[in-house]
Amino acid sequence: MTAAFLPALTAKASAAAHPNPHPNPRPDTPCDCATPVLTARPDATVIRHGTIVAKAHAPDTPPTDLTARLQTAAHPTLATTLLPPLHLTPTELQGRPVTLWPYGTPVDRDDPDAAPWEAAATLLARLHTVPPPTTLPHPLPPMRGPAKAAHAVARLHAAGPHPAAPPVLRAWAALPPWARAETPPPGPHLLCHGDFHLGQLVRTPEGHWRLIDVDDLGTGNPAWDLARPAAWYACGLLAPDEWTRFLDTYRGAGGAAVPADGADPWPALDVPARALTVQTAALAITKSVAADRPLDEIEQALVDACDRMSRMPPRPAELAPETTK
Repeated sequence: MTAAFLPALTAKASAAAHPNPHPNPRPDTPCDCATPVLTARPDATVIRHGTIVAKAHAPDTPPTDLTARLQTAAHPTLATTLLPPLHLTPTELQGRPVTLWPYGTPVDRDDPDAAPWEAAATLLARLHTVPPPTTLPHPLPPMRGPAKAAHAVARLHAAGPHPAAPPVLRAWAALPPWARAETPPPGPHLLCHGDFHLGQLVRTPEGHWRLIDVDDLGTGNPAWDLARPAAWYACGLLAPDEWTRFLDTYRGAGGAAVPADGADPWPALDVPARALTVQTAALAITKSVAADRPLDEIEQALVDACDRMSRMPPRPAELAPETTK
C-alpha cells in the first residue's frame, strides 16, 4: 500500500458521505470528519468516514466474483440477513477493488457477556435457507472457507520451522481433501458466509443485526459457518451455555447445517471444526513468528487441540450432508 493510498481511499469515502454539497464551505479545506482505520492487512484495508465504510479488497480479487457477492448482499431476499453495499459493482483504486458500505455498530469486544449469539444463529439460519440456484445472481462463486484454511497452512509453511507446527500440520493432513480445498465439498451446496465469527456482525442505526464482509460468501457446506464457534467450544474456549444458546437458536430458526431434531450435530460439524482449529492455530503461529514472541495461552490451547485431533481420525465427511437431508 502506497503512502497516497489511504488519502485516496478517504476521498472516496468522503465523497460518498457528503455527496452534495460538502458541509465545509471551503472545498479546499479538509473535511473535519474523523477517518479511523478499522482494518489494515495486505488483503483488506477498511476505513470509516462519517456514516460510510470504504473497503479496499485484495489486488487479486476476481472482479466477477466480487460483483456477484455484492449483488447477492443487495438482493431483497437477504435484506434481513446481510448488510447491503452502497453500489452493486466495485470501483478501482490504485489496482485494488473498492466497495462502499453504510456504517454499522460492531459487537462490543469488551463485553463478552453481551455477545449476540442468538442473533448470529438466526442470521446464519436465514442465510442457509436461501436457495441460491433459483433466486440469486449467477454465477455465485464457491464459499471460500476451505481455501482460507489452505492459505493459512501455506503461510505456516512459509514462516519456517516452529516447534508448535508439527501437530498442526498432522491435524491438517488427517482432514479429507475437500476440507483442504483440494476437491469440491460434499453437499448440500447452500449459501454460506464462509468466514463467520462475531466480528462479522454489525447493528444498524435501526437496531437490527446484520452480517457483513462478503469476501468469502458463496455456495458450499453450511456447517462451515458453524465451525468456528464449534471449534472454540471443543477447545474449551467457548462456554457450554453460549454454545448451547447458539446451536439451539440455529436449530429453532430452521438452519440446515445440522439436524433439527436434537440429534448429535457433530457428524456434520466435526470436519469443519477441525479445519477451523487448524486454520486458527496456523495463523496464531505465523503471527507469533512475525512478532518474535511465544504463543499465548489461547494460541497454545489451539495447538494442543490440533495435537489431540491428529491422534483421533475425523468422522467420515460423507456423514455430514446425510444428516441434513
